[in-house]
Formats: sequence, structure tokens, C-alpha cells
Amino acid sequence: MQVLLPIYGLVDAAAEAARLERAGVDGVFTFEGPHDVFLPLALAAAATDLAVMTNVAIAFPRNAVHLAHSSWDLHTLSGGQFTLGLGTQIRTHVERRFGADFDRPVARMRDTVEAVRAIFSTWQDGEPLDHRGEFRTHTLMTPVFSPQPAEWGPPPVVVGGLGPKMCAMAAEVADGLAVMPVTSERFFSERTMVAVEEGRARRDPARGPLEVLPELIVCTGRDEAEMAVAEDGCRGLLGFYSSTPAYRPVFECEGYGEIQPVARSMTKEGRWDELSQLIEAPLLERIAVRGTPAQVAAEISRRYSAHTERVAVYLPYGIADGLLEELIDELHRA
Repeated sequence: MQVLLPIYGLVDAAAEAARLERAGVDGVFTFEGPHDVFLPLALAAAATDLAVMTNVAIAFPRNAVHLAHSSWDLHTLSGGQFTLGLGTQIRTHVERRFGADFDRPVARMRDTVEAVRAIFSTWQDGEPLDHRGEFRTHTLMTPVFSPQPAEWGPPPVVVGGLGPKMCAMAAEVADGLAVMPVTSERFFSERTMVAVEEGRARRDPARGPLEVLPELIVCTGRDEAEMAVAEDGCRGLLGFYSSTPAYRPVFECEGYGEIQPVARSMTKEGRWDELSQLIEAPLLERIAVRGTPAQVAAEISRRYSAHTERVAVYLPYGIADGLLEELIDELHRA
């Protein structure tokens, strides 16, 4: 099992990627937070031989040509190891933070994927650019603005999804589906993979195989002290996620749907530090993958090895010396 881990900073992105490479990870990814989602990966790609991925770049505010250029450059810098991960974010952030349109997100994301792909085809194969979608139109690409064809082919395009319509669309038209980190074994098997199979049934075989990339919150430690630190960090992250209405179906699937409106009210009252108290031990066990490094690797393999060859791992806490290396070794053997 290959392992991808996040890098969060900017000025230390190269050093952090190099540290993770020494620890044995196979790739790094960024998220759309306080820094640009592409720039840290350029630093990481220049400093290491790791695979790099945006996880995810918010698609709707960005022009497809901008997405394509950033992707092509990172693909070049990483020696053909870049993955363009695209996501929607939520309506409030897209409309109020980015000042962009959000309506009909599944159709809009499909159009974005197809627009980026059309630009890639023009650069790689010399096909005239003629994308006329419902939300995006691109009909001009002259040689002076076209990079050279990539010896590795164009970068793969992966869509982050949680709801059944987005997951099915990704399975139909994208190169992969990045499964959101708030999930459980039950939700993954009963909701996500059902939607994936619906999309696969409509998939053009010429698109090639679909990658399913689980993103997992991992709660690991080798003793009680390390496990207590891990549990505190994971509870904090899950408490934050529980306030987002989009994740309520996952909590409902596990019998905890009622905590979402409670968490939402707490955030409006500014009680962010109390959200972790909503995450009871059984819920933590079902959403996070919990245990010693060997137990975590065995559990991830049991849940996901039939569907994937790599996972993206979140460790939202300070990890003790040697623990990361042990976890990665166990996952590689899984």
C-alpha cells in the first residue's frame, strides 16, 4: 500500500517533503488552506522524488486554463508524478469567500474536468481546442501558449467526492475519486462504492481504469500515552468536521446524525474548542482508523485493499519519534 501525507506550510514545504521522503512516504499533498494549493508542491517536487497532488484545488473559482498550466508544470517538475485533485468546497465559501458561482455543482464539476482534459489533449496531441460546455468555453490555443507534450502523458484528474451524485460523476468521467476523510467502513461500502459502481457502468472504457483514493484519519500510537495524544487530535478534527452539514450523512450512517446541528450551533457561539467533546469513543472508532501501527495497517488493508493501491493519511496531532516510520513500514507491507 502506497502512502501519501499532507504538507501544510509554504516556506518549509521543501524541507517537510524531504523529511517525509526520508520517513518512507510515497507522495505528498496540499489542501486549499492559508497557502496556495499549487506552490508548495512546486517546492516539494523540486526537492524530492515524491508524487505530488492537490487535495484539493477548489475548482469553480479557477479558470480551466490556469488549472491546466499549473498541473502541466507540476507534472514536469515531478517527473510525471503529479495528480490534479479538484473539489467543490461548500456553497458559502465558494460564493462568499471566492466570489464565484456554485449552482449545480455536479454538472459544473463535470464541465471543469472535461474542459481541463480538452486543454490537455490540445497540448499533448495537437488537437484543436474546442470545448463548449455548459459553464466553460475554450476554443483558442495557439502554439506560443502551448507547453511541449509530456513524455509521461497528461496528469490524471481526480475529483473529491462525498455525496452519491458527485461520486458517481467522478467514477464516470474522472481518472479517480478522492474519498473524503470523514467516512466509515459502512458509509464507504454502502454509499460511496454503490455510487462508484453506478458511475463505472456509464464510464467510457477508453478512459482507462478508475482510481479510488481513500483519505483516512489515522489514530495511532504504540502505548497509552501516544494513543491519548492521537485520540485528542482526531477528536478535535472530527469535531470540526461535524459542524459541516455536508458531512451529516456520514454521522447519520453511524447513528450520530444529531450531533451535526449541535456542532453547528456551537460554532456560531464561538465554542470551537468544545467540539471535540461531541466525538464519543465508538464514533471515533468507526470514522478514524485506530490502533497500533500494525493494527492500523491491517485494518486499512482489510477495508480498502480490494479497491486501491494507495491511501492519503491524516495524522492531526504531534507524532512521536519513530512512530511515523513504523506506520509507513507497516502500510507498505499491508
